Amino acid sequence: MVDQRRSGGTGAAGDRGGQNAPEHFLVVFPGYHRPWANWIAQRLETHGHRVTLQRWDPPREVPLEEALGDLLLSTGRVLLVLNDWFFELGPRAPGEWNDVLRGYVADQAERFAAVNLTNRQLPPATAVLEPVSLWGTGEDEAEERLLGRLGIEYRRGAGRRSPAISSRFPNTPPEIWGEVPRRNGRFTGRDDLLTELQSRLTEAERGNSACTLLGMSGIGKTQIAAEYAHRFSTDYDVIWWVNSDDRNIQRDRFGELAAELGLHSGSEPGERIRAVRDALRRGEPYSRWLVIFDGWDDTEGANVLLPHGPGHTIVTSRNRGWGDHTDVLEVPSFDRAESTAYLMRRAPHITSAQADEVAAEFSDVPLPLVQAASWLGESRMEVPEYLRMVREGRLSSVDEPVGDGFPHSSLTSWSILINRRTQPQAVEVLSLCASFAPGRIPLGLARAYPQADLPEDLRWMSTDLPAWTRALDTLVNYSVLTRESRGPVNTEMGPHQETVHMHRLVHDIVSRLTNDEHRDAHRKAVRTLLAEADPGNPLDSRQWPQYAELLPHLEPSGALSSRNSRVQAAVLNCLRYCVRSGEFTAGTRLAEKIRNYWTTFMDPLDQQMIDLTTQQTNLLLAAGSNREAYELGRTLRDRLRAAQPRDELGELSVNSGLAGSLRRLGRYDEALELQRQVLENAERLLGGNELISLSARHNLGVGLRLLGRYREAYELDQETLSRRESVLRARHITTLNSGNAIAHGLRLLGLYRDAVARQEPVVRLHVQILGPLHPQTLSARKQLALARRREGGFPQDIGMLMDSLMDQMEQVQGRTHYTTLSFINDYGNYQREHGDLARAKDLIAEAEAGYRALLGPAHPVATGMLANTGLVMQAAGDRGEAMSMFESALAGLTATLGADHPWVLGCALNASGGRNFNGRVADAADLSRDTLRRSRQVLGDEHPLTLSCQTALAGDLRALREHEEADKVEADALLTLTRTLGAQHPHTLSARQRNRPYWDFEAYLG
Repeated sequence: MVDQRRSGGTGAAGDRGGQNAPEHFLVVFPGYHRPWANWIAQRLETHGHRVTLQRWDPPREVPLEEALGDLLLSTGRVLLVLNDWFFELGPRAPGEWNDVLRGYVADQAERFAAVNLTNRQLPPATAVLEPVSLWGTGEDEAEERLLGRLGIEYRRGAGRRSPAISSRFPNTPPEIWGEVPRRNGRFTGRDDLLTELQSRLTEAERGNSACTLLGMSGIGKTQIAAEYAHRFSTDYDVIWWVNSDDRNIQRDRFGELAAELGLHSGSEPGERIRAVRDALRRGEPYSRWLVIFDGWDDTEGANVLLPHGPGHTIVTSRNRGWGDHTDVLEVPSFDRAESTAYLMRRAPHITSAQADEVAAEFSDVPLPLVQAASWLGESRMEVPEYLRMVREGRLSSVDEPVGDGFPHSSLTSWSILINRRTQPQAVEVLSLCASFAPGRIPLGLARAYPQADLPEDLRWMSTDLPAWTRALDTLVNYSVLTRESRGPVNTEMGPHQETVHMHRLVHDIVSRLTNDEHRDAHRKAVRTLLAEADPGNPLDSRQWPQYAELLPHLEPSGALSSRNSRVQAAVLNCLRYCVRSGEFTAGTRLAEKIRNYWTTFMDPLDQQMIDLTTQQTNLLLAAGSNREAYELGRTLRDRLRAAQPRDELGELSVNSGLAGSLRRLGRYDEALELQRQVLENAERLLGGNELISLSARHNLGVGLRLLGRYREAYELDQETLSRRESVLRARHITTLNSGNAIAHGLRLLGLYRDAVARQEPVVRLHVQILGPLHPQTLSARKQLALARRREGGFPQDIGMLMDSLMDQMEQVQGRTHYTTLSFINDYGNYQREHGDLARAKDLIAEAEAGYRALLGPAHPVATGMLANTGLVMQAAGDRGEAMSMFESALAGLTATLGADHPWVLGCALNASGGRNFNGRVADAADLSRDTLRRSRQVLGDEHPLTLSCQTALAGDLRALREHEEADKVEADALLTLTRTLGAQHPHTLSARQRNRPYWDFEAYLG
């Protein structure tokens, strides 16, 4: 491949003239050293010379003298970029190189020059090239040596690199380098594929440079991505590697980039992810970034994690669905020349014909070829003997296909290693790895917890460090495992923190070949280690990365079916981690798996099962699966009631979840009665200031608020806040939540300015303590946005705030989550009020459909959404359909909530307006008069809804020509509005202009 560069001078090619006359150089390099070739070209161009880059890997069949002769067809001099790898291209025997160097190259010595990038021994005849060593030098010294070798005058500081030139000095690493696998010194071929990948990324539309390396397992996708990161590292300031075969680890790993970028974000994964994506999108503080998601086979979450912006993204996957999200580059098997070249370099004792036979045996698939080459190279076994062992199929009991097009013969290849007696400790480590999940394995746990009850054959791991190191080195040399770092970036890790990576197919094959007796013992050891590694506090967000690392290994190790109480406690803590960190989908799946295992051997009333039900209920409610949560709790409650003796604490825990389920199902009266019982029992059994009791008191306020008893709820919330501040202090997460409840209550009571004043410091504390994207912080910010809207702030500012907040809620919790639907509804109401009717219609329709699907059409919230749909229709001029919607909402909510609920009063206000606009003035006046009476009784004379009802009644009376009463009612309303909300508040101005008041519905599930 030839890479033409623009001329840096005007002199004729090949005319060296004076010492610094422009000259042409052909820089010849193996693809492995592209960064050096780019840097050399830049330095020469800066000094006025022309450069052409040529990646060089001539086929083995082409005589070396002929290949070098082709280089001399270029004008000017040929600069060879050498290291020991250069002389293995082909590969060719060292003797062939020495012969050509002594003969042909020596005869053309004035046309050749060379730089040397290694301190390893090169063929002796390389001396004819007089290579200058750049190994281990700094940039200035390397440039001086390069120019000196080429006879170009060097002046320190002259010709400094322009900021527009992208590539750094190769020995200068990127500013941020995040756990990219070590460079494979034996990486073979794939040069055209890597060049194509670079072209696709650099030529893509700005902001959408993402490409998926697609192929079957074992095809080499990970190795290609890692080589790309190393080969093109000088083009980036940030390179971040994200292991993606487990969703929790993926999210945590991607979120860790926030700290490296110096971003201020909270501890929640969603907060950090949002901050990282926003920084990458803006290109601040770095615009030249590369993020690699390795092993991302499930496209779920692509819209939440996949970054956009000026940098580049690479995904490795087996899933063709990535074509909907990124460009896709198919990764084929090696071509035969790549296969044989790799085998011959790794096992120099084999011939080209033997290499061809081995390559054919494994269908040129890279992973089994790597294993074969490793085995042949390490053992020095002859190819006929090796192939005989493979083809005999000694493991006849393993005859099912491995899948994914992976050669079945590789099973026997693995059996050779596992059955080899000379490396028993390496085999024990390999067997232990098979009891973890594939992918990233925290193998250092075996050394970190020597007190764990390990089987006798594994105890050496925690006591014999040299044997541990030898075993791992053996497995790495045989290409079975790769080492990874674990812990903070750029921090030296000890053996107890060692993390390795095992390919999914390697894991599958080793699992099939492992002795059943050993497998059971090793799985027990792994789950014991996982239990020992449990940090013990899933409520502490600082421990969440460790829980994310433990989570994928629970099921493969048998921890979910363990009868050991210590292991069961660790499993429950992992489940609590899912609840607290917002991993609701993963947590729901895990809870269901735990239940399936535990019900086979555990009594439904055991404490562990009660704890499981509590956490599973929390997860189901958080995910919006309200009916499932209710049925789960109801079944356990019935069993607890029938049991003797009674487990009052168990009943307390289950009833708390049941009350929450009833609230979500719209059964507000039942929920309130049960919540009162929960609070009473919590205070009786535990005392009034325990966490459970304070939570029960808070939830009672939620129940009162849902029933429209706003004053009672507010007073109870004040008492709860006071207790929490006294017992837990002001910065506790539940204390902050009480602050949210106070601001919510003030707004519902119509005290808008007080709500804003109260909520502003609460939001600041949320952001400071939990981060801007914690779900509770999002709720706090929503409360502030709604309070500012009701206060009558600047519409444009509020609109920008709501638009940004809605996007963030979608990113953190998804578009169809009930909290996002609530804010979509709120934003639709704002858009309708401020002129974007088309967008309002779309948003309200989306929220209404979402709530109907989630809650069912008869739920009070789904019914209340009809009021907002009616307001959109009315604004669009469809008054008849609007009135129908208003009447339906009024009838539905009256039937479920009673005539005095504030939601019903709001629907009645809208229905009276609909009747008025449709000519039913007398009916409108009757409804307005009755609604005003009820609102005064429920909310008070000065509540904004009461005053809106009063203004509406005045309009109806005026339409009936009862002007005297109308004027009196209107004047009284205007006076009170001016006194309570202010003369310039939108409500006051609207009433003065005699605009018909309305009420928009805020969806609230509690």
